[in-house]
Amino acid sequence: MNVISRQCLLLAVLIAGPCGSLLAEENWPMWRGPRGDGTSLQQKIPTAWSGTENIAWKVAIPGQGHASPIVWQDRVFLVTCLEDGQRLLLCLDRNDGTELWRKTVFTAELENHHQLNSRASSTPATDGELVYVSFLEPDGTKKLFKDERYITPGRMVVAAYDLEGNLHWKVRPGEFASIHGYCSPPVIWEDRLLVNGDHDGDSYLLALDKETGETIWKTQRENKTRSYSTPIIREIDGRTQMILSGNMCVASYDPADGSRHWIVDGPTEQFVASVVYNGELIFMTCGFPDKLMQAIRPDGKGNVTDTHVVWESRESASYVPSPVAVGDYFLLVADNGIASQYKASTGKRIWRERLGGGHSASLITAGGLVYFTSDTGTTTVVRPGEKFDLVAKNELGERVSASPAVSQGQLFLRGFEHLYCIGEKE
Repeated sequence: MNVISRQCLLLAVLIAGPCGSLLAEENWPMWRGPRGDGTSLQQKIPTAWSGTENIAWKVAIPGQGHASPIVWQDRVFLVTCLEDGQRLLLCLDRNDGTELWRKTVFTAELENHHQLNSRASSTPATDGELVYVSFLEPDGTKKLFKDERYITPGRMVVAAYDLEGNLHWKVRPGEFASIHGYCSPPVIWEDRLLVNGDHDGDSYLLALDKETGETIWKTQRENKTRSYSTPIIREIDGRTQMILSGNMCVASYDPADGSRHWIVDGPTEQFVASVVYNGELIFMTCGFPDKLMQAIRPDGKGNVTDTHVVWESRESASYVPSPVAVGDYFLLVADNGIASQYKASTGKRIWRERLGGGHSASLITAGGLVYFTSDTGTTTVVRPGEKFDLVAKNELGERVSASPAVSQGQLFLRGFEHLYCIGEKE
């Protein structure tokens, strides 16, 4: 059994009740949850709802943003951007959605971005003591990109607040410019905060001291190409590996010092979806201009392009939505709404189903089920297996770009105008 599987099993045992049932106590502290891969250990979360049914509460959210909510015990945190240029961090009471406080991280002009992006797309992160946010602060200029589109340059802003909304620190650790805008969710690892700075310039990865914001290390990325993939961190092959796709490659780094373990060149230019790991293989899906998937053995050193790619497929790959790995299944949905399930070890497609509508939100899995949320707010719930097994199809009635969050038996879904808490009331 691999390290992550053992850790998940141990956690399940520790929080199991006297009859062995899993208690719904897991927080959702950052992008794609506690493991950064869309997985929840909870066994009972909602499978049926509408815009009015099985809704514990619904609150209007000011401004716009595609960042997911995060949940820590009795609080929900999310970021947004107002039309007057305020970038906000909001704290809500998870019991009823009441706004407890809001803080303006900074106020600046509104940067250009892709139509599927927003100015508040970076999901915050928390360790239960501080809440960390990440935005782009434009420098007041506009530059013409090589294809005659305008780019809004600026600097990455990362800030930390305590749970009462007091600013702990705020830093600007690097330049950032992209014709598609900004999205770099921070990732917590031990005593540091890891942030991806792939952009249309001198790209980099960096680690900040989570208590002070000081830069611990900053590693340059040679291909200088925008991408929006968030790394995952796993103990693999006796090494701590920070793995991400983007910048014309898939690569693994040591989060302690930023040194690189291994790299797979390409297979395309731009990436958005985060990678996932099933205990044996790393799975990635991309991108632009080429869309394809790869399964990679993560035990290499140096350039492993010709030796460690186990399988590759161009069948219905996704660009924006991140996939999930469930047992020996690998599931994803293409941006056009075509969902697929593959045999993880071989890449053989088991089923293919058109769900309808475009898809931007990443997949989540809990209780043996996988949740696909479309841009129109329709969530399709599927049970992985040897055939397509539809469990439920739920219409929220509001457009959605943010990925869902799961905590304490409830599902949190951010629409364009409201945040929904789905499930039984506390």
